[in-house]
Amino acid sequence: MHASRLRTGRYSETGRVYFVTTTTERRTPIFTDFALGRLVVSQFRTAQEQGRAESLAWVVMPDHFHWLLSLESGSLSDLVGKVKACSARAINAKRRINGAVWQHGFHDRAVRAEEDLLAIARYVVANPLRGKLVERLGDYPLWDAVWI
Repeated sequence: MHASRLRTGRYSETGRVYFVTTTTERRTPIFTDFALGRLVVSQFRTAQEQGRAESLAWVVMPDHFHWLLSLESGSLSDLVGKVKACSARAINAKRRINGAVWQHGFHDRAVRAEEDLLAIARYVVANPLRGKLVERLGDYPLWDAVWI
């Protein structure tokens, strides 16, 4: 099981910046419906309002999201788990169905102090351009970064 290997040895450190990626169940492109993508964005904002994370940059793509964040309290696994669970409930309610929205687990990378956060943020928000979803970043509605 690849997802369970991702959890093995995971360590969370408050104040550390993490780059998180997770995908929808079977890579289903449910966020081509931008209203559903906004439900994920709402959970990023809730996490920030609750003091659990500071969102530095994020993008919700049709079948996954990338989130560059500073962990402010709790564990990274609990934070991502809550974002996924709450967004899944909201998405299923909006679609009036039940079922898995997200694949199990997530991929994370702790960002080293010497790395360029702005470069990582640019990578995150440029995903719609690389995926050829839009020709200009401003045309894609599901991204944000504190530097832009």
